Amino acid sequence: MDTKQTISIMGCGWLGLPLAEQLLQHGYTVKGSTTTPGKIESLLLKGITPYLLDLSADTLDEPALMDFLDARVLVLNIPPHLRSDGGESYMHQMHLLLKKLLASSVSRVLFVSSTSVYQDLNRVVTEEDIIFTEEQQPNHMLLQAEQLFQEREDWMTTIVRFGGLVGGSRQPGRFLAGKTGVPNGDGPVNLIHLDDCVAILQRIIEQEKWGQVYNACADSHPLRREFYKAAAEALCLTPPVFADMSETEFKLINSQKLKDDLAYQFIHPDPMTFFS
Repeated sequence: MDTKQTISIMGCGWLGLPLAEQLLQHGYTVKGSTTTPGKIESLLLKGITPYLLDLSADTLDEPALMDFLDARVLVLNIPPHLRSDGGESYMHQMHLLLKKLLASSVSRVLFVSSTSVYQDLNRVVTEEDIIFTEEQQPNHMLLQAEQLFQEREDWMTTIVRFGGLVGGSRQPGRFLAGKTGVPNGDGPVNLIHLDDCVAILQRIIEQEKWGQVYNACADSHPLRREFYKAAAEALCLTPPVFADMSETEFKLINSQKLKDDLAYQFIHPDPMTFFS
């Protein structure tokens, strides 16, 4: 198999699957992993070479993992479940994957991260502001995982920190519908549509933008109370009620670096149109 045109996507779910389909349409060979046996057949039918891989399982199929990693590019799309054990199992998985990558043909890693790595600084936040997290939360699991892959010289890693993910099965009107006492109603939302997520990842691969860190959020940042009220009403659901607060904690994510480097214009620049 020509690994120069082979891309392995670890995590063919909400984001990984449409990304795989888009890359197939552009002539790439795509391998995709899932932890769900029932998804193997559907991946195969779409033209994706499927792998049943669960890095948290005691019975991990290591030969299958190494075959999966026989590629030039690895898209790492495994969100951590920090609430379950504080991220310990996630870091164990990342260290395991790192060890296997060292024996693979992968030379490029595209790491799907989140703007949750930033502190609420009550102002516009750029990629450089990660220094505050490094100082105040050096044990932040997602930031640690980013650094694991960034610090290696065996491959080049690009980090994409997405805002809140919306689109497809993720309908924002359901997120806060019917809730009361919701905080930070006067804070801006930092969201991105699935269509833009897929297009951005594809463009990074095609333009060979490696060794970079990018924020990725829609251009507009409506207030939380405005956005979630409209989103709930669009689904005929009870809108949330926000608490009156004397101070609002927020961050407004700036994605100008990505737009400049990739010459990218957002498909859905205004979150208020996500559900229209």
